[in-house]
Amino acid sequence: MSKGFTLIETLIALGIFVIIATGVYFSYSNLLEIFSASYLNLTALSALDNELEIAHNMPYSDLGVQGGSPAGVIVSPKNVTYGNINFVVTTVVRNIDDPFDGLQGGNPDDTAPADYKLVQIEITCPACPRFIPARSTTTIAPPGLETVTKKGTLIVKALNASGQPISGANVSIVNTKVNPTININDITDVTGVLKLVDIATSSAGYSITVTKSGYSTDRTYPPGGVSNPNPLKPDATVLSQKVTEISFVVDLVSTLNVGTQDEFCAGTGNIDFLQTGQKLIGTNPNVLKYSVSHTTDAGGDLSLSGLEFDTYNFQNQDPDYELSGFSPIMPIAVDPNGTYSLTWLMALKNPSAVVITVKDKNTGQLINDAEVELTKSGFADKKYTGRKFLTHTDWSNGQYDSKISNLEADSPAGELHIVQVGGKYASMSDEWLISKTIDFGTQTVTFYNLLWNPVSQPPQAGSNSLKIQIATNNDDSNWNFIGPDGTANSYYTSSDIQLHSSHNNNRYLRYKIILRTDNQNYTPSLQDLTLHFHSSCVFDGQVYFSGLNQATYKITVEKTGYKKFTDTGVKLDSSWKDYRMVLTPL
Repeated sequence: MSKGFTLIETLIALGIFVIIATGVYFSYSNLLEIFSASYLNLTALSALDNELEIAHNMPYSDLGVQGGSPAGVIVSPKNVTYGNINFVVTTVVRNIDDPFDGLQGGNPDDTAPADYKLVQIEITCPACPRFIPARSTTTIAPPGLETVTKKGTLIVKALNASGQPISGANVSIVNTKVNPTININDITDVTGVLKLVDIATSSAGYSITVTKSGYSTDRTYPPGGVSNPNPLKPDATVLSQKVTEISFVVDLVSTLNVGTQDEFCAGTGNIDFLQTGQKLIGTNPNVLKYSVSHTTDAGGDLSLSGLEFDTYNFQNQDPDYELSGFSPIMPIAVDPNGTYSLTWLMALKNPSAVVITVKDKNTGQLINDAEVELTKSGFADKKYTGRKFLTHTDWSNGQYDSKISNLEADSPAGELHIVQVGGKYASMSDEWLISKTIDFGTQTVTFYNLLWNPVSQPPQAGSNSLKIQIATNNDDSNWNFIGPDGTANSYYTSSDIQLHSSHNNNRYLRYKIILRTDNQNYTPSLQDLTLHFHSSCVFDGQVYFSGLNQATYKITVEKTGYKKFTDTGVKLDSSWKDYRMVLTPL
């Protein structure tokens, strides 16, 4: 009886075959890749040797790059095909001033500084995966004695913000005033220097730009330009048999994240502003290196990358909104390779305003809860630093969560009172309204006083005819209304009372207004309700006054533990003013 393979045996055998076949395939594939890479590298080295041979055999006077210094006949970069492979050849030729016989401008002074030429050749293959570029450097001396020329030496130094050398910095040197035209793209050495020996003389003719990937840019500017007639760093001059040395400062760039929002952390979008640095590239008139207008997106955000180390100031240019606070204090010093943030609190223009910032004189720390009073003839207002306030003045057209039918919110609009029926007010019962949810945008909230108008009610309505309770949470769901003792059995019955501390660190808030009258002929009423608060969306040490006239005001600032501060000559002569002051500790 003959035996065959079972299904399981067949599958196992097939699996073993697949494993072996796969191993063989990958081994073969890797072998082919190794042979291919080896052939590619050998071909590149042959191409490199060929280019070096061409350089060694050409006339010394022709040994140079077109547009370079020394000028010559070599095209760089250029495409070559060698062994059916397309390569890119990049050649750099430099005159070398060997210190053996002195240096130009040194002691002794070498009046013929072009002792020999340094030739650097690099072969790359952009279409070849995992190809390692082939490089070679050689020196070629002149066939006879070096000759004295009337040319000069140009030394370019690249430094970072700390004055340390930057190696591998890209240097572009262009001069269209000489013949032939010079157009050099090279890099600095390990000491941050690019030295061009025996280069053509030229008066303010060398336009130089220095940068590096991920770094800022520094450059020269042509004198007499329309936008910069008197540059601080004019295009370089090279004099006969003289050394011109010029330094450029570049460093890693940084990022600034800008946010424009309201005091409830909600983005205020499409805000226009001007950002300016302090670095100058020209004088008489002063020309800023950085002066750019920006606009935040619809959500109030903008990320600015590639910022050079500098100190930046910011100016609001939005036609509708003004700053009611900002953090950090401007201007902002941006160091290399950093990430920074700037947040503006925005408010509708109304029509002139002032932001007052209060600091401790000794520590420089921003001071919260300082009482700031702004006064002039016929005007007085008082606020506290580090606080914002929420005001509700109109509940008409359903601007609430719920209410009882005997409470009137629409007639007149902007006032709550008990409904009048047949000339009489519903009496001896609590009539209530619950507000919509107020979202403060963050859990980091501290609540202060609750105020309302009118402060007093008709005595005929009875005692405590206006009562208020507050509910807060972090889930926008569970509402437990309490009064000043933290229980549901107490009520806020007098204006300007501190909210219970249990409300702090809650994001969502609702209030419940209760009106009651003991006399059918009288009703209590509410015209506006204001709540003061501080949160992580409200900046320390600042207070904002708006709706002002352009005039001279008096500012008085008081805080326990500090000397009283008074300034009687604060002139508000524009639509917005940034006023800063310090308090002296006692």
